[in-house]
Amino acid sequence: MKTKDLRIVFMGTPDFAVTILKALVTTKHQIVGVITAPDKPAGRGRKLKESAVKKYAVSENLPILQPTNLKSESFVEKLRGLEADLQIVVAFRMLPEVVWNMPQYGTFNLHASLLPNYRGAAPIHWAIINGETKTGVTTFFIDEKIDTGAMILQDEIDITPEETVGTLHDKLMNIGSDLVLKTVKLIAEGRVETTIQPKTGDLKTAYKLNKDNCKIDWSMPLDTIYNKIRGLNPFPSAWTNLINGDENVSVKLFAVEKEELQHNFDFGKIINYKNGIKVSVQGGYIIIKEMQLPGKRKMDVKSLLNGYHFEENAKML
Repeated sequence: MKTKDLRIVFMGTPDFAVTILKALVTTKHQIVGVITAPDKPAGRGRKLKESAVKKYAVSENLPILQPTNLKSESFVEKLRGLEADLQIVVAFRMLPEVVWNMPQYGTFNLHASLLPNYRGAAPIHWAIINGETKTGVTTFFIDEKIDTGAMILQDEIDITPEETVGTLHDKLMNIGSDLVLKTVKLIAEGRVETTIQPKTGDLKTAYKLNKDNCKIDWSMPLDTIYNKIRGLNPFPSAWTNLINGDENVSVKLFAVEKEELQHNFDFGKIINYKNGIKVSVQGGYIIIKEMQLPGKRKMDVKSLLNGYHFEENAKML
């Protein structure tokens, strides 16, 4: 079968998925349906917000389905009516077998890690948090578990020492587009060769991020803290408690630098210097370049210091 003859259903929700869908559309692949999340209330006015994928699909006049229940008979029948040969999933939900097993050529997923490592919800974040120097993207056929199916293709890139989850997200999004197009071509031409993922071994997991695992522990070593902050910058962001005089508030940290230097300060102490602040940690200092106080916008520290004063005994906990 020619690539352009494949009837494709695309499933995804965020911006990461939009780039891949756009690549399929601009290369004239036949997208017969787009499945994305239902509109959700957002903001102070609680107005319904469309997913990034829906907005793009609407702009291209692509058929859209927004099921709340992927197992419902009505959704399954509508999906079957699209008569897809292949389904492609990028940053969506776990699919029931009745859905992923429906097309003749199966359903494949694009995952933002070098599987089998970093299966799970936040692979880009955890690769940086854990101090990896390489990561990549993987296409694999979906099975009954999460991110465990037979691998099709992989592409690897370096993680730079200053990388943030924001910059790495965009790099993986772009190489992921190319990998999806290559995977579709192999499937259409009947040339797919897969690699079964190991079921056991010392594998790293991309745990779902929550408030607890985004909090900074200032007693940890310099590199551990540095990697965690950049691995959460700009989303969802690392946070810490700031004790400043009588004030005890939660603040978010974004851009940081590190300074390797032995000292005798308690961990978490805030040290003022000209137009900046740094925090003492094991093995050196975290230099704060951007942070956000409660109820305020994110600011560079130089601007913040124009209207905010850190006391001599200020610290982060």
